[in-house]
Amino acid sequence: MTRRELEITDQKEIQDILDQSKVLHLGLVDNGMPYIVPMNYGYTMEEGQLTLYVHGAATGYKLDVIRSNPTCCFEMECAVQPFEGEVACQYGTAYQSLMGRGTAVIIDDVQQKQDAMTILMKTQTGKDFTFNEKLVSIVSVIRIDVTDYTAKKRPLPQALQAKGE
Repeated sequence: MTRRELEITDQKEIQDILDQSKVLHLGLVDNGMPYIVPMNYGYTMEEGQLTLYVHGAATGYKLDVIRSNPTCCFEMECAVQPFEGEVACQYGTAYQSLMGRGTAVIIDDVQQKQDAMTILMKTQTGKDFTFNEKLVSIVSVIRIDVTDYTAKKRPLPQALQAKGE
């Protein structure tokens, strides 16, 4: 990270980003060409280890790419708020973001798929859901074993904060 003053290291702030963001942008590489897809996600954070879960159709390009190259990256953001300035270069956007890398694993085990979907729905809705074998048989579930990540916050400029914007 180039601008260390924007880095977030506090675990509570990182968890807030994970809770507030709703879309993860999953980056994959297919024969040297990038492929990025926005996805809803779920997560667990256990003893500092972040694990992400996404789901989608039971077949398709994304799964084919993961099977040939499971290395992935991801990005998510929240608290996005554009702001204006006196001149063009003072315009910008306040935000919080989290990005990282890992390995995408297609989950085949029914119980693991059910558990992952429960985690995903809890992250997305705050509600507890249960899934039976029939429900998870029609979707693919991917676990992202995160190897590293960074979080960042770009706050509103102080003059706008003082005005309450």
